[in-house]
Formats: sequence, structure tokens, C-alpha cells
Amino acid sequence: MIAAMAATRRTGGTGDERGTPVETLPGRAPGGYVSGPDAPLRAMERALAKIADAVTVVLVEGPSDQIALETAAAGRGRDLEAERVVIVPIGGAHAIGRFLAGLGPPDTRVRLAGLCDLHEEEIFRRALVANRVGSPRTRADMERLGFFVCVNDLEDELIRAVGSAEIEALIEAQGDHRAFRSLQSQPGWRGREPEAQIRRFLGSGASRKLRYARLLVEASIDRLPRPLDALLAAV
Repeated sequence: MIAAMAATRRTGGTGDERGTPVETLPGRAPGGYVSGPDAPLRAMERALAKIADAVTVVLVEGPSDQIALETAAAGRGRDLEAERVVIVPIGGAHAIGRFLAGLGPPDTRVRLAGLCDLHEEEIFRRALVANRVGSPRTRADMERLGFFVCVNDLEDELIRAVGSAEIEALIEAQGDHRAFRSLQSQPGWRGREPEAQIRRFLGSGASRKLRYARLLVEASIDRLPRPLDALLAAV
């Protein structure tokens, strides 16, 4: 049932439906992430194809969350595939209820966990209640069920964990400094706090958000943001 839901979201792209590797993450995280305008859909489909054998299914909002979590797990020496833990990017918080319903009755489900942004916390909480995953009333209740909340989102958490100076050095090392300086010189961003400039920069490129999700987690592997660290400990 859950796989059929993914099929209904297809937009008819012409990319390779097997998934085209964006990059291999040597020694750190699984390679083979997809690219292109339909990358979120194909990332979801590829994850859904693995859940029949899963022991734990972790629901996240998008591919950058998936990459961050898989990178963090690998950096901590874990092999999620061997542990039969599948990270599913569901295509936005509003899809959580549909995904939970598609996983079947509560007594037949695999173990569940998840990660969401602050502004989607209530959406996740209501979906957990409606689909009888539990009856959480507070964030602490959600965490006891294995669902964790980023403030304000995972990018903000990672920017705080790594720090603006270290991120700017990372941008320089990646050869992206000219693009970053160009953004900083734009009237709307000139003189803004570095954290806001970095956040805008990370979200402004087609694949930049995905690439830096890995890089920022690698840079903060010994000081992971609490929601990411706690989720890993819970699965």
C-alpha cells in the first residue's frame, strides 16, 4: 500500500528511475543519492523499496534529512543497512499521516521513528495520535516514541553546531567562496548576520543543500545537534 502511494506522486520526469548517483561518500555514508528535479520522489521510492525487510523505519521530511542522518550514522561507525534501518524521505511534513496509514494497523507495523522541523511539530504529533502510534501531548512524549524536533530546522541545527566561521572555511575549501561572496554582496543580504547568509546560501543551489547536509554533519560528527544525535541513539 505504501509503495502505491509513491506511485501516485510521480510527475513524469525522464530521469533514470533506478536512481542516478550524485556522489559517493567514501568511508562515511552510503553513496548513490539521486539528483535532478524529481530527486525527492525518486529518493522516496528507493527507500520504500527497502521497507519490506526493515526492522525500523525512520520518517524524515526530505532527502537532505536522509543524507544527514545516514552520514551521521556512518560517522558513528554504524551500518544502517545491515541493521535493517531504512530512512524514508516522505516529501514534506504534510505526508506523515498518509505514510503512517499506509504502513498498516499498529500491531503489524515495524518500529517507527522520525525527525521534523519545529513548524511541523504539531502536524507530526496529530498524525501520530490519529494513526495510533501513541498519544503524545508534548515534545517529550514524541521523543519517547522516537520522534524528534529540530529548531528551527536541521539546517539551523547544523549551522549552530558547526559555527559560521568553520562553515565559511568549509565553503572556501569546497570552491564555493565566489558564489557565497556574491550572495553577501547583494543588497538584500549585505550586512546580514553570517548565519542568515549561510542559511540562504545553502538553500540556493540545486544540489547544494544535499551536498552540504553531508559536509556539515561530517564537520560536526563529534558534536551533532541534539535531535540528530538523539534520533540515532533511539534507532
